[in-house]
Amino acid sequence: MVVKHERFLVAVTACVSGVAHTYMAAERLEKLCQQEKWTVKIETQGALGIENSLNAVDIARADAVLLITDIELAGAERFTQSRSVQSGINAFLREPQKVIAAVRKLLSAPQHTHLILR
Repeated sequence: MVVKHERFLVAVTACVSGVAHTYMAAERLEKLCQQEKWTVKIETQGALGIENSLNAVDIARADAVLLITDIELAGAERFTQSRSVQSGINAFLREPQKVIAAVRKLLSAPQHTHLILR
C-alpha cells in the first residue's frame, strides 16, 4: 500500500562545527515529519560540505521550507520566495514541537511568509 503524504517540505540543517548537531537535527526532523505524514527532503551543510542538495524543483514544489541553522547558509537566497520557518539548531533540538507547530501555522499563510523562532 502506498501512503500519499499531503505535504512536501524541504529543509536545511547546519551547525557551527558542521558535525553532530547538523545530522541530529536532520534525523529528528525526518522522524517528526513521518509522524505528521509529511514528506521531507533535507539538505545538510556540514563538515562534509553540502549533502542531499535541494534543487529549484524541490524548492518550488515545497509547501514550506525549514531552515534549522546556527550559521549563515550557503545559497540562502534560494528560499526568499518560499514560506519558511527559521530556527536555531539547539532551540529545535530542545523544543522540536515548537517548530512543527510553526510549520502547521505557516501552511495556511500566504507565500513569502517567513517565521523566525527565537
